[in-house]
Amino acid sequence: MVKLKLDEILERLRLTQKELEAEIDRLLQDRRKQFHYNLRRGKVVFERNVRRLQRRQRTGLWNYLRKAPIAHILSSPVIYSLLGPLLLLDISISIYQHICFRIYGIPLVNRSEHIIIDRHRLPYLNAIESLNCMYCGYGNGLIAYTREVIARTEQYWCPIKHAQHRIHNHERTHMFVDYGDLESWRKNFKKIRHNWLGDKDNNQ
Repeated sequence: MVKLKLDEILERLRLTQKELEAEIDRLLQDRRKQFHYNLRRGKVVFERNVRRLQRRQRTGLWNYLRKAPIAHILSSPVIYSLLGPLLLLDISISIYQHICFRIYGIPLVNRSEHIIIDRHRLPYLNAIESLNCMYCGYGNGLIAYTREVIARTEQYWCPIKHAQHRIHNHERTHMFVDYGDLESWRKNFKKIRHNWLGDKDNNQ
């Protein structure tokens, strides 16, 4: 009975997620009209007059640095020191999936769907602000990309739920078998391992 109730909730959640994504797409279309830009081959293009107006609102580098808290300036090398480890992670996780996923038959994760760097094209951002936005877009996108690669790895090798509740589980977790359910593990392991089509609720 509890499992059936959980299945119902997960199904409603899945449908709500689809509705939410559709609504976000409509909202983005409205925002593009409102702020006078569109996408051409994946790149943001502002209307010429709007771009010119926004450039005039850009804060000069000297004024930006002069008004910045000294703690922000002094801590910036610490923030950007993570760039090296992030690049190493990017290279490592990409090599990993291109080798192992091809061997296991796991669909490759599309890196470009997770790492989106476009905010630096905003005309009203100066060079430092643009660099900061590029860095944050890359870092957060890379973690999302890495999370999906590892989630697919977990689905293939160990699709078992944890005994304890963990916040922010990846979306593949709910198709995993329950902790301690030996019968379901033996019965559904191979089925879950190869379920890459998004029909997750059928394998619980």
